[in-house]
Amino acid sequence: MNAVRKKRLYIVLALVAGVGIAVALALSALQENINLFYTPTQIANGEAPTGSRIRAGGMVEEGSLKRSGDSLSNEFVVTDFAKSVTIRYHGILPDLFREGQGIVALGKLNADGVLEADQVLAKHDEQYMPPEVTKALNESGKLKPQTKEGGA
Repeated sequence: MNAVRKKRLYIVLALVAGVGIAVALALSALQENINLFYTPTQIANGEAPTGSRIRAGGMVEEGSLKRSGDSLSNEFVVTDFAKSVTIRYHGILPDLFREGQGIVALGKLNADGVLEADQVLAKHDEQYMPPEVTKALNESGKLKPQTKEGGA
């Protein structure tokens, strides 16, 4: 093999190796930062991974909210009307958080099946529900039909 071909071969191999390393790093970063959505039924059935960051959502059960009197700790139960999961959150809940409303919580599932949330997202108006929660409730057959008030 002459020197020109050898030099081209090394350049091509270096480019392929560089692209391979870049792709591997990008996939690794994406895998660490992905937050998969799980319903309370999936969490109760053990389908959600423990120790990994996940999103869970559903309707907040009436009467399930427990607030700590001396700290920002909150505990509540979220349901998809088939099964329920307890969520613990340390912080100020969103202004629109209410019992009987849809929420999505981001956090890690512990060994006891309790989601230790570091973020809670509440719906932003009366008719809105997160798409994942709507889909899960439709699949369980428990979504109440929404009616629009007003005219036209």
